Amino acid sequence: MIMSLFNAINISATNLEAQTIRLNTVSSNLANANSVSGSEADTYKPLEPLFAPMLNQAQMGMSNEGAGVKVTAVMESNEPANKEYMPGHPLADEEGFIYTPAVDQAQETAHMMDASQAYKSSVEAINTTKALIMRTLTIGR
Repeated sequence: MIMSLFNAINISATNLEAQTIRLNTVSSNLANANSVSGSEADTYKPLEPLFAPMLNQAQMGMSNEGAGVKVTAVMESNEPANKEYMPGHPLADEEGFIYTPAVDQAQETAHMMDASQAYKSSVEAINTTKALIMRTLTIGR
């Protein structure tokens, strides 16, 4: 019983790690949303974490970590940069265009709120599991 409760804590801990990475990528995207460059190649590329379940490894007995989620990679977006005609801008290219990242600030804010809520839920799950462990330990008293 106690061991399965510890597995519940481990599962929640993997989600805390994954959501921390997700919040960091969202923060980076929002911080660079208004950056400007003189070429598409030099424009900031929004970051996206790639999540994968750890359940299959745990079910097959290949891992003693238990189930959970992990971030397998942080990928750069393939979206093309936004191109804007501003011939007077100091970073404009020879044709008068500047480039800004393809960051949707509303979507990034929604991702931030979702990751924050998932983080909060995992903390609550850990606290509930800790309370269950403490109750289990006091049953024999």
